[in-house]
Amino acid sequence: MPAVTSRRRFLAASAATGSLLLTAARASARALGANDRVRIAVIGLNGRGQSHLGGFMGLDNVEIAYVVDPDQQVLDRTLAGLAKKAGDAPLTTKGEKDIRKVLEDKNVDAISIAAPNHWHSLMTIWGAQAGKHVYVEKPMSHDVVEGRIALEAAKKYGVVVQHGTQRRSDAGIAGLHAALKDGTLPRLKIAYGYCCKPRASIGTKPDGDAPANLDWDLWKGPAVLDHYNPNLVHYNWHWFWKTGNGDLNNQGTHQLDVARWAIDDDQTHPVKAAAIGGRFAWDDQGETPNTMFAMAEYPNGQMVLFNVRNVNYEGYQHQVTNEYYLEDGSVIVGEGRYKIRRPGSDSFEDLAVEPGRVTPGGNWQAFITAVREGDPTLANGNASDAHYGCVLGHLMNNSYRLGENVPFNEKACRFGDSPDVAEHFLKLHEIMRDGVGIPENGSDYRVGPMLTFDPDAERHTGDHAEAANALLKDPNNAGFEIPELSQI
Repeated sequence: MPAVTSRRRFLAASAATGSLLLTAARASARALGANDRVRIAVIGLNGRGQSHLGGFMGLDNVEIAYVVDPDQQVLDRTLAGLAKKAGDAPLTTKGEKDIRKVLEDKNVDAISIAAPNHWHSLMTIWGAQAGKHVYVEKPMSHDVVEGRIALEAAKKYGVVVQHGTQRRSDAGIAGLHAALKDGTLPRLKIAYGYCCKPRASIGTKPDGDAPANLDWDLWKGPAVLDHYNPNLVHYNWHWFWKTGNGDLNNQGTHQLDVARWAIDDDQTHPVKAAAIGGRFAWDDQGETPNTMFAMAEYPNGQMVLFNVRNVNYEGYQHQVTNEYYLEDGSVIVGEGRYKIRRPGSDSFEDLAVEPGRVTPGGNWQAFITAVREGDPTLANGNASDAHYGCVLGHLMNNSYRLGENVPFNEKACRFGDSPDVAEHFLKLHEIMRDGVGIPENGSDYRVGPMLTFDPDAERHTGDHAEAANALLKDPNNAGFEIPELSQI
């Protein structure tokens, strides 16, 4: 396997980014051979971070050089666990609270990011600037603009960026999508994703002082938060807009990415997006919807629909999957292995498709292969895939955030000009009414506007453009700013 070539070596130079990256150096990725040890720093050590550790520790000739977390208790617990696994051998992994110290170590080849969403893009950018390859949990971005900067940083410094969307490593999914695009199957009309997994109320907790074990400034990083709240740390930050993106761009990122992956390859962003939903039944301080139906339309007329449904009830149907509606009336269901219902048929039959092209070995091994090859295109779910998939979710969320309250009933549906979309919304409405028990006119939907979007400029146009464009970029704290394109 070839080593990283000289075209990917860059002169170190200072940059006035306003960030706290102490060296502010532009470094190249360390050249690796096929058998070289890959030294990784894992950042964020709770749920997903433990999965990152387990994934990379199971690979040959991969070393966990650092573990990083701003919570000293979490950091100490992780180091103790690693020491126990090491047994009599000395523990070589170092613990740090601050990613910037790790990025100064020229012997670190890659970083693996499992921090909260509001950190993902900045860590990706800093990593690229320091010449580190990046495995970043989904979603790669917390907003549209920072995702573009992260993508351009990956391009400029030639580093591998792989998105934490494991389904990109599934040859069965890749094969179905290839068949939808090469004429083997009828053309795709609608790609539909579901993120329907039960969650629970997070209650309400008062603001207070951060515990002594937590470096609050490092935890919040770029997110502008006035006060510490225990409902943020260490998981429920998902349900607040300044730190998370709701389940649409949490678990739903996987199904959103699969849906967008099925869209024709020459499409980047949708030109329209709208959403309707609410946070029903829980009466807590969470901000993001626990119920949502959203749509997006691409320039070529293909559409993505999405369904979030988290409120548990008797008979709850767990759905974390994708469906495909084809122009000839066929419907395809499944994941990796598929069934198809042909036009005029009431039943599904097995659908055989040839496996598609993916870098083998699963998501962790694919990343290491790409790093050793010095080839970003080998990543299963690269920076471009990540950006376009994440923006799809951001636009849907932004429509919801700009919505107005409308009584909970069928008339809240504003997709009348698209019978396909209206039909799927009404299915969700029936579940919330008859299953969850939300009474007609006894609560409110938040109904978002139909936003229009320029895929090339990555800006909103038309009605609601001013308000929608204001949501394309979050404000940042001093020292943790997302740099301008000219500053990367």
